Amino acid sequence: MHENIRKSVLAALIGGSMLTGAVVGAVAFGAVGANAATPSTGTAQRADASQAPGTFVSNEDPAHEATESAAREAQENAGQKPTVP
Repeated sequence: MHENIRKSVLAALIGGSMLTGAVVGAVAFGAVGANAATPSTGTAQRADASQAPGTFVSNEDPAHEATESAAREAQENAGQKPTVP
């Protein structure tokens, strides 16, 4: 008789633990998912807002230009995404 009660109590504890874990996981990952889907309200824009999305825009900052190779600058000037350092 005691054996059946122990098994029932153990089964209830395991089931309750699994249910608690599922609820905690749903709350934790549900909150993360909701934040990821929320659009940003920032006003960040590309340097050249007239360019279509996905169009390469070169970085013409003087500090960046000083470290560029001639081959990379030529690709940027041609409107290509650079493939050389």
